[in-house]
Amino acid sequence: MKTKGALLWEPGTNSGWSVEEIEIDPPKQHEVLVKLAASGICHSDNHFDDGVIPIPFAPLLGGHEGAGVIVEVGPGVTDLAVGDHVVMSFLPACGHCDLCASGRGNLCVLGAGILGGVAPDGTHRVHARGQGVGCMSYLGTFAPYVCAPRNSVTKIGKDIPLDKAALIGCGVPTGWGSSVYAADMQLGDTVVILGIGGVGINAVQGAVHKGARDIIAIDPVAFKRDKAKEFGATHAVSSIEEAAPILAQLTNGQGAHRVIITVGVLAGDLLAGAEAMTRPGGVMVLTSAAPATQMDVQINLFSVAMSGKRLQGSLYGDTIARNDVPRICDLYRGGKLKLDELITQTYRLEDINQAFSDMKDGKNLRGVIVYDD
Repeated sequence: MKTKGALLWEPGTNSGWSVEEIEIDPPKQHEVLVKLAASGICHSDNHFDDGVIPIPFAPLLGGHEGAGVIVEVGPGVTDLAVGDHVVMSFLPACGHCDLCASGRGNLCVLGAGILGGVAPDGTHRVHARGQGVGCMSYLGTFAPYVCAPRNSVTKIGKDIPLDKAALIGCGVPTGWGSSVYAADMQLGDTVVILGIGGVGINAVQGAVHKGARDIIAIDPVAFKRDKAKEFGATHAVSSIEEAAPILAQLTNGQGAHRVIITVGVLAGDLLAGAEAMTRPGGVMVLTSAAPATQMDVQINLFSVAMSGKRLQGSLYGDTIARNDVPRICDLYRGGKLKLDELITQTYRLEDINQAFSDMKDGKNLRGVIVYDD
């Protein structure tokens, strides 16, 4: 099948995305071909362009946050059918490795290979200019069709709008799960969320879902602070310094039970401020991506050790797609989780570089590429 896709030919150089003709193979063993309705614009894809996350191959077909309709199933796929509505998961889980068996499918050995530049069987499904193309997370949703592993898609009800469901592939569960699972949040907690983008705004939703008493959202962009209040934050400020007296007043000087870090790119010196806001026995959740080569971190280790504070890494919000995608859909159906309001602006695939520019300028909670029939 020939179609269009957005490719990075020189990752790490800020060269931008090239929209051009690609060819997608039909699905092989345990794979499905999905016609996408939409794809979210996520910081993670931009990190391949700016070099925060280095990749050892090129070209790359980006995109990992999408939803659509199955149009073909490959051999061995028995539990999905043509016409099923599905959400893409950027972290596939095999369901039977030690990590999956222990309930940690977000760390599955299958998902560990998503940046290898090939499909799980070591070959390519996408080709351009006469060569194989690596697909982000075995997917590549910056094209209107995706040939995906069975373990990378989750069936959803046909009542969920697909352009909204696209966001359940990454940003929604990553942020929501950072509060609901990774932070081990308790009813009545005071929570600080650093960075209110497509992930942080859903950490706000997760904190509301868990019954947090106080939710302090921190972001330098006024638009995002206003949105945080709309989504349930009790306070919204521009900096850690501005948050400090509010937090002290709310907690009698004890600090936050949970501090969740969801900024676009994490610098090592931010952890010192996060640690200072965390009460003894509290949890700092590290969801943000940091430059892969960054080794310098500023944090008071004596304070952490003597106060029992915990720094908790979080991948995909500790969610598992096959369990949490349906759960998030149910919350949306019941009016307990916002999806429609997350989409600030839609774009055509040809406008992808503008979409990323708007993201970097703080104009969107989530920009979404919409594919026409």
